[in-house]
Amino acid sequence: MNVQKVDLTNIKPYGDTLNDGLVQLAFTLPVPKGEESNEAARQLAEKMGIDEPNVVYSKDLGIGFTYFIMYGRRTHTIDFTKIEVEKVEEEAMEKGEVEQFIIDNIKRKIVIIGACTGTDAHTVGIDAIMNMKGFAGHYGLERYEGIEAHNLGSQVPNEELVAKAIELKADAILVSQVVTQKDVHIPNLTQLVDILEAEGIRENTILVCGGPRINHELAKELGYDAGFGAGTFAEDVATFIVTEMVKRKHI
Repeated sequence: MNVQKVDLTNIKPYGDTLNDGLVQLAFTLPVPKGEESNEAARQLAEKMGIDEPNVVYSKDLGIGFTYFIMYGRRTHTIDFTKIEVEKVEEEAMEKGEVEQFIIDNIKRKIVIIGACTGTDAHTVGIDAIMNMKGFAGHYGLERYEGIEAHNLGSQVPNEELVAKAIELKADAILVSQVVTQKDVHIPNLTQLVDILEAEGIRENTILVCGGPRINHELAKELGYDAGFGAGTFAEDVATFIVTEMVKRKHI
């Protein structure tokens, strides 16, 4: 594909050829697998506005439910040049750069604690950021010189997390939320902010959340300083924390 031919003011999905509008979608219906369920899926896709819907794969889930993968076309376009997204603006520093930044600008060890809070037992996200071994070749905060990192693990009550933050005089709190069914992460994240405010330490604490359905815009709406989604590494979080500390003169 020649990128120069792409009109960024009028883009649409790309499948086989530029601007063909091809899309793929998947969903589950509470009906047994068969020709009738395929037709139900096709009709539903049409009502979603998908042109030429076609079931290319269906799987019987064994309990009266069927999973579908479909292809179709869309004619709608988007003006990419007018899209604005609230996001963390700082360009991530490398591990060594973060360590030097702490030496030059903060001149002391900073304390960061992290946890999966509420009923969330999935530690893969917080471990990738906090643990020494990190993830995909990106070392976690425990390996950073100048950072004292404490990973509290999973299913940590917000009250316990705040108590630990007070005990350790934490500069930053990281919260991972992987379980998001029925938006359970929203009240849990909000409760943490309320407790920090009640304890009078919210303004002096860098508060960051992350997870598969977390973005910077949502995090800000919930009262956090930053939010990070999938594909985030320790250096992204560390860069934000140390630069934010300097901006707010929390040194």
